[in-house]
Amino acid sequence: MTLPDRLSANPKSPHYDEALLARGVGIRFNGAEKTNVEEYCVSEGWVRVAAGKTLDRHGNPMTIRLNGTVEPYMKDELKDA
Repeated sequence: MTLPDRLSANPKSPHYDEALLARGVGIRFNGAEKTNVEEYCVSEGWVRVAAGKTLDRHGNPMTIRLNGTVEPYMKDELKDA
């Protein structure tokens, strides 16, 4: 299965896909496993990660954008290998 170029964990985002997230999507960013990714874009080479426990005025986690190599994968495919 091919993963989308861009995916978000925020239900308000147009890049949100509940069915895909329920299956389990993992992210390798610059070769390291990241578990706190809120959104990613492979073609532009960035991820948004939560910045601690801070929230914005709408109650959403504050995020920072990090640039680098993004490699998404399905977690269930990793178990089968």
